[in-house]
Amino acid sequence: MDSDRFRYYLQFERRMSPNTVASYCSDVDGFLDYCGLSPEVVRADDILEFLQAKPMSERSQARFLSALRAFFKFCVLEHVREDNPCDRVLSPKLGRYIPSVLSIEEVLAIINSVDTTTPKGKRDRAILEVLYGCGLRVSEAAGLHISDIFREEGFIRVKGKGDKQRLVPIGEPALEAIDTYLLEARPRGGDNLFLNKNGRPLSRVSIFTMVKEQALAADIRKEISPHTFRHSFATHLVEGGADLRVVQEMLGHESILTTEIYTHIDRATWQQSVLSHHPRK
Repeated sequence: MDSDRFRYYLQFERRMSPNTVASYCSDVDGFLDYCGLSPEVVRADDILEFLQAKPMSERSQARFLSALRAFFKFCVLEHVREDNPCDRVLSPKLGRYIPSVLSIEEVLAIINSVDTTTPKGKRDRAILEVLYGCGLRVSEAAGLHISDIFREEGFIRVKGKGDKQRLVPIGEPALEAIDTYLLEARPRGGDNLFLNKNGRPLSRVSIFTMVKEQALAADIRKEISPHTFRHSFATHLVEGGADLRVVQEMLGHESILTTEIYTHIDRATWQQSVLSHHPRK
């Protein structure tokens, strides 16, 4: 089986993100290397044996089975085999994942902890304002271009998963931070909005590192990442009464079910507040 064809299938036919493609290919390669079998002869028992020999969390197991299921579906489409052995392997039932969320005060503390007297600080302040103000994924923020900003209309153009584009409203705090960065701190070079000191596009890893450093600077001890700002943005919108369909569009979720998690976060916060102040606690 040609691994390049499988990669092409995931990327261009299934429209998966580069990170998901790389993860699926790695899982499939690891499984085939371990069992030493060609895809044509793999059975459900071989998959179960691998899972028993390589203990992993339920979430990791579900992702692994999703990768194998996609691979053997591809094998069926390519007439390499007639069935998908994963059809006889049950995926673990996962509880709904509730992501970590920052309060509005914690978000502001992190944003305000940035030293904006330096070029790097001006850039980092703009990144944080965009992550929270627009609810972007880290890859979406890193991939923004100057030409994606429509100031007069109050929107930015975002390229999301599967290269799908959407328009997201952007508020004054984020626009002002971007303008300050562009006028006073951004090195010359191309259309990419956020650049490193050498004038090259900023990487996702650099944004991850910056967010963690600023959280420590603000004395926020929660385990956070750039995605925490996205979760916080959505949660605060839902708490403020925003329509769930609007939040879905802004986040670029294909399914409303994905967005509904933020109603659960809101309910959990409300429940905890009631119980902690209840006279019979």
